[in-house]
Parts: sequence; structure tokens; C-alpha cells
Amino acid sequence: MPNARVTILVPGRINPRVVDRLSEHFEIRAVPHGKELEISRGDAEAIRGVAVSGALPANWIEALPNLEMIASFGVGYDGVDVAAAARRGVIVSNTPDVLNDEVADTAIALLINTVRQLPQAETWLRQGRWSAEGPYPLSPLSLKGRHVGIQGLGRIGLEIARRLEPFKVRISYHTRRPRTDVGYGHYASLIELAEAVDTLISIVPKTPETVKSINADVLKALGPNGVLINVGRGTTVDETALIAALKDGTIAAAGLDVFENEPQVPQALIDLPNVSLLPHVASASVPTRNAMADLVADNLIAWFKTGRALTPVPETPQKP
Repeated sequence: MPNARVTILVPGRINPRVVDRLSEHFEIRAVPHGKELEISRGDAEAIRGVAVSGALPANWIEALPNLEMIASFGVGYDGVDVAAAARRGVIVSNTPDVLNDEVADTAIALLINTVRQLPQAETWLRQGRWSAEGPYPLSPLSLKGRHVGIQGLGRIGLEIARRLEPFKVRISYHTRRPRTDVGYGHYASLIELAEAVDTLISIVPKTPETVKSINADVLKALGPNGVLINVGRGTTVDETALIAALKDGTIAAAGLDVFENEPQVPQALIDLPNVSLLPHVASASVPTRNAMADLVADNLIAWFKTGRALTPVPETPQKP
């Protein structure tokens, strides 16, 4: 069992199951999430692990002289300054795989909602307009016969592709390097993928290369029958360009679960009739979030028990 004197820092909000699990093994030091770590030097020296949901900047990492491991809640860990952790020899872990199915399911649901306008149709019924005005208007789009391109064919992207196969759509993808274990068409650039397909699903992490990679040129290449779905990172899409493209018919519709400045969503997006919007809920089910919380806790427990984390990120590899 891990040493009970080990102290784990928990900055700000995190799934309460994480704290419940960790409290069985460690001392917990909960602090507000802010620009600076406001604890005494003695408390900082006692902390050897961090469980975090969201950002952990370099100055926080540098303020913890005996830090050994950071367990990040989520498959994406761009909020953690991994480079700063790596320089210190601090291991960073994330929560891959346990949320793949939920996010992939949500991506398909969001795609169907977007092309068939199902949320709007339900609102029509709930408002009494079906009985008062007649049937909901025919949806201008359909999933039938579409060519779907996926930006990012990692763990979640591959699950999305597999779920798309029964819908009898054509599937292609863009990654930096083609995969050898799939038969989907690979395009070397995002603009080439957008030119070839009429539906683009984005599921990539936040990196310098992906920030605003879906820009006005990509949207124009996608075309007037085009549909954009984003369940990856809000920063991938140039929201100003997207709003303009949706307004002027450059593309037909969009479905978004993530946004550039969450939880703030541009009113111009909310006002558009040809979008389906979700408040970043792709992995937000109790079973999936419990599994993510357990993996955060299990990573820290494993590290302080065996000296090895369960799911370290590639930038902070463990010694053999």
C-alpha cells in the first residue's frame, strides 16, 4: 500500500470520485485553481503527486520541488505543461481508452443530429407546432451517400470510423502518417481531405499544428454540401471563419461539442439555424467519468506503490 504520508495536490475542481479513491491512500491537499500556487513552502515540499482536471502550468510544477507525478483527468492533456514536467523528470499520465466508446458514440449522434436536424424537430413537437402547423419541414441534408473524412485517426478516430461503416458511407482520413492497419483512403493534407469529402469530423488534440487548422480555406474546400463535426478541441476550428461559412452557405451545417473559449459560446453560433451545439459532453456519462476518475487514481496509486504509472504520456516516458 502507498505510504500514507505521501501528499497529493488537487488544484480546483475534479471528479469527486478521484478524491474519494485517493483519500484511501494519500493525504490530500486541495487548493484553488489560479495563476499562482498559494501554499507555504513547507506544504509545497510535502507534495509528491498531483491529480488535476485542466491546466497545470510550468510555474506550478516548478513550485513543487519533490513532485514525482501528475495524473491528468482526460485523454487530452494540453493544459499540463508537459515540457516543464519532462525537464524535471516528472511523469505525466492521462486517461486514454476508457472514454473512446462514449466520445465515438457522441460523434455519430452529433453527426445525425446535424444532418437530420433532430433536436430542432423535437423542439417543433414540444412547442405544439406539429399539431398547430403540421409536420416538421423535410431536412435538407441526409447521411445517405456521404463521404466522411476524419481529421485524426487515433484511438477515438478509429472507433468513429468503425461506427460509420454500417451507415454505408465512404470513409477517408488525414493523419501525418498513413496507418497500415486500415483500408480507408489517406490524404496527406487536411485541405486535400476537405476537397475530397463532404463531411469532416475532427478528433485531434490541441497542438501548434492543429490550432485553427480548420480555417476558411478548408471550409471552402469542404463545399456547400459540407458538414463539419468537431468532438476534439475547440481550438482546432477558426470560429470566426466557421460562422461566416455557415452564414453565407460556404458549408451547409456544423455540429460542435467543443468551442474555442469554453464555456463561452459565440452568440452568432447559437443564433444560426444550421448548427447543432452540445456543451462539451462527449464523455459526460456517469460510467465513463467514473472510469476516467478511477484511472487517475490508479495511476497515482501504481506510481507510489510500484514506481510505474499505468498510462504515462509519450513525452514523459518511464525508465525501462
